[in-house]
Amino acid sequence: MSLTFHWFLPTYGDSRYLVGGGHGTPTHTAGGARPATLAYLGQIARSAEQLGFEGALTPTGAWCEDAWLSTAMLAEVTERLKFLVAFRPGLLSPTLGAQMAATFQRHSGQRLLLNVVTGGESHEQRAYGDFLDKDARYARCDEFLEVVRGLWRGERVDFAGEHVRVEGAELTRVPEPVPQVYFGGSSPAAGDVAAKHADVYLTWGEPPAEVAEKVQWIRELAAAQGRTPRFGIRLHVISRDTSVQAWAEAQRLLDALDPSVIEQVQAGLGRSESEGQKRMLALHEGSTSKLEIYPNLWAGVGLVRGGAGTALVGSHAEVAERIEEYHALGIDEFVLSGHPHLEEAYWFGEGVLPILERKGLWRHPDRTAAEPAPAGIPFAGTPSPTS
Repeated sequence: MSLTFHWFLPTYGDSRYLVGGGHGTPTHTAGGARPATLAYLGQIARSAEQLGFEGALTPTGAWCEDAWLSTAMLAEVTERLKFLVAFRPGLLSPTLGAQMAATFQRHSGQRLLLNVVTGGESHEQRAYGDFLDKDARYARCDEFLEVVRGLWRGERVDFAGEHVRVEGAELTRVPEPVPQVYFGGSSPAAGDVAAKHADVYLTWGEPPAEVAEKVQWIRELAAAQGRTPRFGIRLHVISRDTSVQAWAEAQRLLDALDPSVIEQVQAGLGRSESEGQKRMLALHEGSTSKLEIYPNLWAGVGLVRGGAGTALVGSHAEVAERIEEYHALGIDEFVLSGHPHLEEAYWFGEGVLPILERKGLWRHPDRTAAEPAPAGIPFAGTPSPTS
């Protein structure tokens, strides 16, 4: 199977430095020197499309712009790029959610993917009017997706669960095709929901051994449901012509961090209810001394950002090697980001993707057999692929 790559839309702002925010962090920690205007997000989306990314993940939460509205507007300035829209069951009815997805799918030209975010932090959920505890949120998510799946099949749905109840629910037009559902989570409750509903199970960027355990865990749970999901991983990336250049960039980002901000963010994230967030924190334990937790896997992002907190760092060839290593474990989709998101998309798209294409692991979605090769520049030097 050819690898699939998605980029990320920073709907909270962007910067040449690490931007806070994300899972469980205070709303005011997000932001950057580049505001999240439609013009700037459009630049990122169009660049990702040109470079060969399949889609773009858009986050959800009080610390960023609304994912549905932002991507609906960005669909007008792109042609092929899909939008991996993060949304939270429980903040809207399943019938409305199914209808919104069907409408988006039609008007965008079949470019919707859905990242289901159950909600890992009770304090954040309460701000939205949701007062269920974590396990109850997963139970509700299961019921929510049960109704949504039935509506997408064109059924008239009557459902009375513990948390979700609808009578005579149906859609005038079902989405064609049905949007793929992406789902992550590290708790037992999350695993059960993923096994029943996920088309793609997403994990954050842990070392390969831990990722292999997660893949096997979900495979076994899904097999018991008669299902075979695909697997993806969420990572940041710092890829350069040489390893020295890449690690120098990681050090530049680290040097710019205020120790007091690291302490504040780590204290907040330490209270997280999310099993995935706990696993991220365990990778560095708030220390800046041992951030390369596996060859080319750097945990520095997680010092000031909740959620996915690791980055692939190295030469283009080294980053490609790590991607191959994860692929060997069963990972077929990579959801990537970097600071700033516009420039880093080009570093990865022009540096790593051609290596993977030469190895037969990836192909540009727009490429045809008759398409001419890129123009050569005979006087330009070529960096060593092993540097």
